[in-house]
Formats: sequence, C-alpha cells, structure tokens
Amino acid sequence: MPAMTGDRVEADKELGYAHETTGGPRTEAVQAAVTGHVLTFTGTALVAVYAFDADGGELRLAETVRSPGGPYALPASYPLTGRSPVADAFRSGRPLWLGPRELAEYGPAGPGPGTPAGLSLGALPLGGDGTGLGCLVVVDEAPDGIDADRRAFLELYSHHVAAGLEASAQPGTGRPDQRSLAGATLDRLQVGAFVLELSTGRMTADTQMLQLFGIPADDFDGRVETLLASAVPDDVPALMSIVEPGRLAPGTSQLAFRIRRPNGELRWLELRCRAQAGPDGTPERMLGVVAEASYLRPTADEVAMVQRLSAALAGATTIRDVGQVVVSALRDPLRARRVAVAELQADQLVVSLLAPAEAIAWPDVWRSQWHSEFPDAPTHALPTLADAMREGHVSLWPPGADLEPGLSGIGPGGLAVLPLPASGRIVGVCLIGWEEPHEFGPEERSLLTATAGLVGQALVRAHALDAEHELATMLQRSLLPRKLPVLPGGVAVTRYLPATMGLEVGGDWYDVIPLTDGHVALVIGDVQGHSAAAATIMGQMRTAIRAYAFEGHPPDVVVSHANRLLVDMETDLFATCAYVDLDMEEGEAWLVRAGHLHPLLRRPDGVTEELTIEGGPPLGVVADADYPMTALGLSSGTLLVLFTDGLVESAQLDLDDGVRHVCERLARADPSDPGRVADELLGSAGRRDDDVALLLLRYDGMRVRPTRVRWTIWRLPDAVMHARRFAARTLRTWGLTDEMDVALLVTSELVTNAMVHTSGEVHLNLTLTADRLRIAVSDRSPRTPIKPTSVDWEATGGRGLLLVEAVSHAWGSVPLSGGKQVWSDITLSTPREDGPAHEDGPAETGGPGP
Repeated sequence: MPAMTGDRVEADKELGYAHETTGGPRTEAVQAAVTGHVLTFTGTALVAVYAFDADGGELRLAETVRSPGGPYALPASYPLTGRSPVADAFRSGRPLWLGPRELAEYGPAGPGPGTPAGLSLGALPLGGDGTGLGCLVVVDEAPDGIDADRRAFLELYSHHVAAGLEASAQPGTGRPDQRSLAGATLDRLQVGAFVLELSTGRMTADTQMLQLFGIPADDFDGRVETLLASAVPDDVPALMSIVEPGRLAPGTSQLAFRIRRPNGELRWLELRCRAQAGPDGTPERMLGVVAEASYLRPTADEVAMVQRLSAALAGATTIRDVGQVVVSALRDPLRARRVAVAELQADQLVVSLLAPAEAIAWPDVWRSQWHSEFPDAPTHALPTLADAMREGHVSLWPPGADLEPGLSGIGPGGLAVLPLPASGRIVGVCLIGWEEPHEFGPEERSLLTATAGLVGQALVRAHALDAEHELATMLQRSLLPRKLPVLPGGVAVTRYLPATMGLEVGGDWYDVIPLTDGHVALVIGDVQGHSAAAATIMGQMRTAIRAYAFEGHPPDVVVSHANRLLVDMETDLFATCAYVDLDMEEGEAWLVRAGHLHPLLRRPDGVTEELTIEGGPPLGVVADADYPMTALGLSSGTLLVLFTDGLVESAQLDLDDGVRHVCERLARADPSDPGRVADELLGSAGRRDDDVALLLLRYDGMRVRPTRVRWTIWRLPDAVMHARRFAARTLRTWGLTDEMDVALLVTSELVTNAMVHTSGEVHLNLTLTADRLRIAVSDRSPRTPIKPTSVDWEATGGRGLLLVEAVSHAWGSVPLSGGKQVWSDITLSTPREDGPAHEDGPAETGGPGP
C-alpha cells in the first residue's frame, strides 16, 4: 500500500462536521503509520468511533482515521433520538450494513455533504448488556456493498474496539472518559486477522497478526500448531477448545490468552473468532481477529487481591487454614455462591473446606457422601473434574454448560475448576460456583490461574506442617498423663493445646498425683522454649516431682528437690512450676510457686480472683532457693485453676489483660460442668503463639468423711494373728460384718508378705470411706511386690498377691519416704451414709490382743 499521510483538522463548526482524528499532536510519520495500519486491516477508506454522551443524549465523534485527501466527512455528533445509521445501530444493538441505495434513503442524516456516490457504510454498536459505549463506523467505496467476509472481520474488530473502550472506563461508571478517548482507541489497537480452514487445518494469517506473535512472515508455515507453540502452556487447552472442529460453539467466541514472544516477553492477546458454515451447514472455516490486550494486565486492585491472598496463605499453617483463606479471598470479591477446596491424598480427593458448610446448599451427589463434617468428594460421579485435574489447567464453564449434575449444581451460573499445582504435580482442586449467570472476563482467568498456583504451594506447605505438628503433638501428649485419677471429693479436668505457630515440641505439663490420707497434689509447669530439649526436661521434671510427692515430702520440699535436680542437670533451660497439696477431706491446701503464674480461684458465690501466692525463682536458676508455702482453705463448690502463660499472653494480648479476660470467663461459667468450664476458659482463639496447659479442680468435699485407724505390728511369731484380731475388732466396731472374711484374708496376706520379705517397722492402716474399705500395709523396703505370672501346684508360696488381686476391687503399691505401702480396696456391700460409731482413733501398738 502506498504511503499515506494525515493531518489533524478541527471540526467544521459551521457544518458541524469533523474530518480527522481528535487525538493529541503527533509527527507526520507516526500519523501515517497509524492511518495505514487501521485502514489496511479494515480494508475501508474511513474508520470512525462515536462515543455515547449520556449527559447530552447523543453520540459524539471521538476519533476518525481516513485515507489522506479523501472527500469523506462525518457529522460531529448524532442525536440519539434522531434517525441516522449510527443512532439506529446503537439503539438496536445490532450491526447495520448499508449499500449506496440504502444509505441514500437516510438523506442528510448520512455522511456529510460533498460525499461522492457509490459509498457503502457500516455502523457497529460497541458494548452490550445495556452498557452501550458507542458505535464504530466504517465507510468504503463499494458500489455493491461491503462483502460478507469483510463484514465478519469488521464485526470481530468492533468487539476489540469495545474492549478497548471498556478498559478506559471511569471507575464506578462503566463508561469511558470522553476526554481520554480522542485519538486513543484506534491508535493503540494492534490487531491481526486469520482464516483457518477447518478441513485441512491450514491457516492464513496477515502480517499484523504474525507481528503480534513475533514470527517473521517468511517463517510462518501456515500451521496452527506454530502459533500454539508460543502460547503459555496453561492457556493451550482453552485455545484448543475454540479451534478444534468438534468443539466449535455457535456465534462469536472470545478468549484472552498469553504468549511468550521469541525475545522472552510475556504478552496478553485477545482472540475473537466466528465459524462460517459450508453449503451443507457444517463449519467450513473460521475467521478470527487477534488484538494486543495489554489492558488485561492485572490492575492495581487485582494485584492487591493477589498480594493479600499471598500474605494470608503465608500464615496458614493447616490445610483448613488454607481453605478458609481461599474462601475469604475469593468468594465475596468474585460474588461466588459456593467454594470447595479439596486435597489430593493417595489418588483420593479429601474435602478440607466447603462454603457454605450446610449440606442443603450442595448437589445431591455431594450430600449422599456426607458422612462427617465434610463429604467425601464423589469423584466417581465427576468425570469432568477428573479430566480437568488430569490436564492440570484452569477450566471455566459458562452458564448452562453441559456438565454432570454434581458440577452443574455447584455453579449453574458458571463454574471455575482450579487444579492446584505444586512441584510439578496436582495436589488438590478448588471449585468456585456462581448461582447467577456469570461472564468470565479475561482478567478473571489470569487472577484464577495465579490463585491456583499460590493455593497449591500453600496446600503442600500446610500438609507438611500438619504432619510435623501432629508428630510434635503426639510426642508432647505421650509425656503427659494419659488419664486422670478419680478423686474423692472433687473433679479434676485438664486441657492441653499445642502452639499453632511453629512446629517444635513445647515444655508445658500438668499432673494430678493421688497421695496418702486423702491428699492430692496438683502440678502445672512450663519449661523454657520449644524444642526437643524442652520436652525432655519437661518429662524429667514431671517424673521427679511425682516421685518426690510419693515419698511423702511436704510441698516446699518437693519443689526444692526438683529445683536442685534441674540445677544439677547443668542445662541452660529453666522451668516454672506451681504445686498444690490439697487435703480432700478438710479442704485445706498448701501452695508453692516457682516463678509461675498465680492460680485463679472461683468461690461458690461466683466471686473470682487471682490469688497472691508467695513464690521463689524458677526451677534450675538458684540451687539454694527457698520456696515458701501459702495456706488456702477451700469450701464445697470452689474452682481452682492452674494454667500456663499461653492461655493469657500472646503477641497481640498483654499478660494483665489476658488474666483479666480469663477471670471474667471463669466468673460467668457454670461450675456444674468442669469440662465445659475448661473449654470456655480456652476461648475460641484459633492461632496460638505458645502451648496452653490448663488444670482445673472443682472441690466438692467428701459426703462422708473417711475413718482411719493405724496399728504398729510387732515382729513376733504370731504377728499375723494379732493383726487379724485388730482388723476384726475394728471392722466389728464399724459394722462391716459382710466384708469381714475378705478383709481378714487380705490383711493376712499383706502382713505376711511384709513380715517375711522386709525388715524394720510394719504398719497396718485401715481406712473406711463412703463405699470402700482400704487395707494398707507399709514397710521400710522400697522394693515393689511382684505378682508371679504363674504358680506351680507344688510351690509353697507366691499365691498371696494373686489372692489379693482376686478378692479386691483394686490394689497397688505406692512409694513412701524410706519404704512403700501396699494397699487393697474392698467395695462395701452397702454404702454408708453416716460415719461409724467411732471416728478416727489413735494409733495402736501391736502387742498381744484379745
């Protein structure tokens, strides 16, 4: 085509006509290049853009490109209510093609005066769905009218012009800024065209299209695969779905995709194409227009959304966290109705989150698999989903797509299937469904593709964190008591929650230790740091404190011994600890604190306070530290709470505020259910910077106070006989005739073992509670009695403990200071309501008895 020149001329104010582009200043060479490109592509003599002016109720000429010297002039504006080719096309929303005869019928409303005869005109509305932006007008010297092929290309071209106008729309209005339109739309629109013969797969592409792909014209071999090789792999399936003959859709198809040019540049292109049918009605060839679509690059809002998603996913430490982040980041901004996130585990999809979580909101095939919190993904009924995951590319399905019910029910107005890639494999899938009809914009595909990559990486990371966190939690819990003892006169409950930030094992621990004479020790502690070393120290401290408590030491001595042990271990770690020795009969408690937080107390009337307990330094800091004891009296219905700092302190919560909040929750709690009270104290915080250990005791007091007697057994040949006589006399006094035979048998066996296998003092203790009789024999030997696994018929011993086990409700051995105590509990045939005739008597000496 010969070189063209153009100049910018002001509108003829007298006639109301405009003759040239109304853009800004430009050089003659640039103007010639722009004019030549536009006219060469359209194959016309004049191209103009009219923009809709809602305030003036008219269509204003915004831009004109024409061949230089051409005697063509268009009006500067068209009233929207008047009769003109431009106004008629805009109002109808359909292209209007006029040959010379039809154009003449419009009279003065057609092209301006002086326009030669034999002109044809096309007016193509820009925009749709009630958001008309204006009209594209083309004029050419075509006595027979503009032919069908050019019409098809121009209609596709008009869609690209409309997209350019939409890209320049003012935020919140959906309409372009009139001042920014002039000379901008046609200038910046780089377009190319192609014809694809569907029967042979051969493609004819113009020079402009090859330039968009960065392919020299001489290097193009006419194969569509050559162009597809430049496309980003994620976008190839969508491109193939448009150009494959078996998948052609009626009407105009649209797709935004990305290519990688030979120089490495990533470029967005937009394709609009239309299939043309042959004489038999089957698609014969495809006409397409490809435009450079730099306006599809993420906007500031889209970049901000991706940045927010990336930041939120960075803090997601569990698979459920990932699902919740995805829902909050996509569901409302995209106005989606349903979102599902599932992880691929051993070729099975495991649903980690559904929104909404109600079963009624999901299709029947999903509801039928709802066996727990979330349903099992019914992959057997979702072949389309399986195909999408196998291909590994984002799939967008428009409203009314032919999908199986399990998918169409998720998104009747549109469905996005996002396979989640990570490390070269698919690790899960995200489904996003719309209830109302939803059009997928090209920028939305870009956003969803970026989202899929971020979520896939986060899912893999969260899965690894979940596995390691579960291992750390399992190790931590293995160092804690598996179950708590049943306490006479009270109920103890515990809670332990590992930290969600970080994976190291913490050093928090608790313990409930039943002691002799109706006492119980409550212990809670926290070793410094989160590491295997902290867990090791925690296990050693818990074991040591339990051993010191069993030996019968007072609370201050128990804590002092534990402190000395930790100092001698020469570790850099220290530990805090709180120890409570509680007499369950009297309600008297002695508390010792080693650098730990003060306990909380809720009295029966609901008054709650943080106790002020004297204390010493943390364990392992000062070898000769003193740990004073503080006395406390408990009445029936009192709640005593021991806890670690993870409950009341975090990066976002000050310690004093945290203690105050826990006190308020404790005051509001219902003490009738200690387990629920403990759960309420934990609160609903999902993320924890530190481990949380909680030990709560509700003191009820004993309904019937225990009765005790103690007898010292002399080492005489008939010592067992005297022990039996003492036991029989005591049981008769207590009115326990039904239990007499069993009690005397147990007394004989336990006393015999102590006399035969130990030396030193032996004591017989009888304790009567509301429903049980305890017979206990203590001696000076630390060796625990061992029950034989088998006894030969000819053996002369070894059956004693087997007999004790057979007739007892429970039996066992506990260490005492300088020895041990072997005990047996016998269930009373009739639980007693009142105390026996004689309460606790003085200790007696085991001389000859009656």
